[in-house]
Amino acid sequence: MAFPKGFLWGGATAANQLEGAYNEGGKGLSIFDMVQFVPKEERTSEMSMDVRSKKELEDLLAGKAGDNFPKRRGIDFYHHYKEDIALFAEMGFKTFRMSISWPRIFPNGDDREPNEEGLAFYDKVFDELLKYGIEPLVTLSHYEIPLTLVQKYNGWADRRIVEFFVHYAETVFDRYKGKVKYWLTFNEINISTMYPYIGSGVLIDEVENKEQTVYQALHHQFVASARAVKACHEMIPDAMIGCMLARMEVYPETCSPDDVLEALKEDQMNLFFTDVQVRGYYPSFMISYFEENDIKLDMLPGDEEILLQHTVDYLSFSYYMSMVASGAPDKKKEKGNFFSGVKNPYLESSDWGWQIDPKGLRITLKKMYDRYQVPLFIVENGLGAYDKVEEDGSINDDYRIDYMRAHIEQMEVAIKEGVDLIGYTSWGCIDLISASTSEMSKRYGFIYVDQDDYGNGTLDRSKKKSFDWYKQVITTNGEEL
Repeated sequence: MAFPKGFLWGGATAANQLEGAYNEGGKGLSIFDMVQFVPKEERTSEMSMDVRSKKELEDLLAGKAGDNFPKRRGIDFYHHYKEDIALFAEMGFKTFRMSISWPRIFPNGDDREPNEEGLAFYDKVFDELLKYGIEPLVTLSHYEIPLTLVQKYNGWADRRIVEFFVHYAETVFDRYKGKVKYWLTFNEINISTMYPYIGSGVLIDEVENKEQTVYQALHHQFVASARAVKACHEMIPDAMIGCMLARMEVYPETCSPDDVLEALKEDQMNLFFTDVQVRGYYPSFMISYFEENDIKLDMLPGDEEILLQHTVDYLSFSYYMSMVASGAPDKKKEKGNFFSGVKNPYLESSDWGWQIDPKGLRITLKKMYDRYQVPLFIVENGLGAYDKVEEDGSINDDYRIDYMRAHIEQMEVAIKEGVDLIGYTSWGCIDLISASTSEMSKRYGFIYVDQDDYGNGTLDRSKKKSFDWYKQVITTNGEEL
């Protein structure tokens, strides 16, 4: 048996795409509460989620830019969590990855006292999970920065946010120390370089030097992450706390040295974030990059020691696809999962043009384990697709089963080849709102939720064909795929 005993099979979600109830229980607004749905034919970009200026944000708050904000409604997990967790338990989940909504605990982000109603909600969720023997895997910050921190401080561009985040982290560590032992600090921390508002709460049009501001904001997040690791280790000694990367395996288009160098550069720029959080220091190639681009990070005394002394226990990442790099600047780029690259002629693509590459997952696992030698955890992987409900109510999502089977097979080979992989949580185990496009019609789940892109529907839950397939995978610990 390749998968070790106690392997953490499960599913993954985020509060902003799932919970709904954006104005209930004392919750404040988050950055994703301000992202509206834009129909595909009206999008100027495949990723319709970044807010760039104070004027744009003010227009959204004033209702001058539409009124369909899908992440405000999610799939109403806030009121359906017992039903949903019972379905996860029926599949046999060992773990459930979720996030705590920061503004549900501290509505403005800089509050001194937490919102008790928000804390009590997560108590109920964790109790329900533990009732079924499901370990919560909790992300502290999953694109859920309190909106007030954007308005008052321009997000993580301001060093003061570090203290607000540490106060939030210590609050939830203390509250849930008997219920949660698996934690993550920041979801896909590298997204900040492409989407500063979503990743760092930074309105990029409000600053003079955009790249300087982005990397300064990231430095603040690195320090905050290390301090959260320190607090977690002190407050919950038996816990494990990790970091999380949006991983993009990159291949050179040809064996031309120019293409190989470009692929190497893109790979380094992807792994720089985990270099800091796992190894504890800025790699030499980034120091060189900062010098070449006149980026001067403002570090306080002690920052480097904090990063070095408080590294993460494990490395988690999302993996959906791979990309191709070319040294030729005029090559046509394909979009997908926040990144873009040259089309790979050897791979098939999803309904959204994401190139499907199971062997790329094995390559990533081997490369990352060779580089870091810490336990790895795949916390997002799945297929976004259009699902058809048949007349009898069935949903025959064999394409999703095929996608996941192929990726799990490559995980198994990687484990046999020596990779320490501790778990796998498929993304969007229940249908939820898409992060990148705010669509409901882009579905990932084993569980269908009756709701469309405009919020119409009963919210009834029903099982897809993949539900029973994944249940069998977990029951046999990956033996039967």
